[in-house]
Amino acid sequence: MSETDQTFAVTPRPSASGPYVLEVVGELDHHSAPVLSEAVNEAPFGPLGVVLDLSGLTFCDSTGITVFVTAHRRSQAAGSSLALAGVAPSQMRVLQMVGLDEVFTFHADVDEAVRAARPPLPEAHC
Repeated sequence: MSETDQTFAVTPRPSASGPYVLEVVGELDHHSAPVLSEAVNEAPFGPLGVVLDLSGLTFCDSTGITVFVTAHRRSQAAGSSLALAGVAPSQMRVLQMVGLDEVFTFHADVDEAVRAARPPLPEAHC
């Protein structure tokens, strides 16, 4: 089920074998930030963590950055992880300017984030 307004949507993509993914599409600003905040609050911050898929994010203002920081704090309180995937170069520049490149784990895309979150398979011994 996706929560949406005219220019923004957050779609949960739960996985039994990987992190819980929230796909974020559109413009994240003071009008749409409550939608992402609610989705983050409902996300199960478990052992494999949560990934925010930002590959469809077209705009992010300071309100959106505040939602990311709040989500990070929630993950830390739960003993879980939060990764950002698919961040556009222009948005990465803003995150770097405010120092969040030191706070978050970034991945090129969701597939990379999912692979990184999965525990390694045990080695076979003959």
